[in-house]
Amino acid sequence: MFCILAVDQFLRLSCEEFSQKKYNVSNDKCVFVFGFRTAFGGARTTGFALIYDSLNDALNVEPKYRLVRNDLAKKATGSRKSRKELKNKKKKFRGIKKAKVGGGGN
Repeated sequence: MFCILAVDQFLRLSCEEFSQKKYNVSNDKCVFVFGFRTAFGGARTTGFALIYDSLNDALNVEPKYRLVRNDLAKKATGSRKSRKELKNKKKKFRGIKKAKVGGGGN
């Protein structure tokens, strides 16, 4: 966890740049920052940063929603209801037929 004193609005991108410089990170996609909380009065913001050795490590460990935030994965398309209906429709089939249901396999 790190703590940064900020007079104005604290930006997530400036925090990523700060951690890259401080810890000599070569790939900027290996830094994941999240969980920011502003202290009462707004003078201090705290948050978490995870720095991985390689992009491969980050892709294996990080949850999908954080990968989407860092533009490393695509967000699921379609409405939530249609995705759930497609999932339940696929349960009724086995093997190759499962891929043919609903146009591919999300």
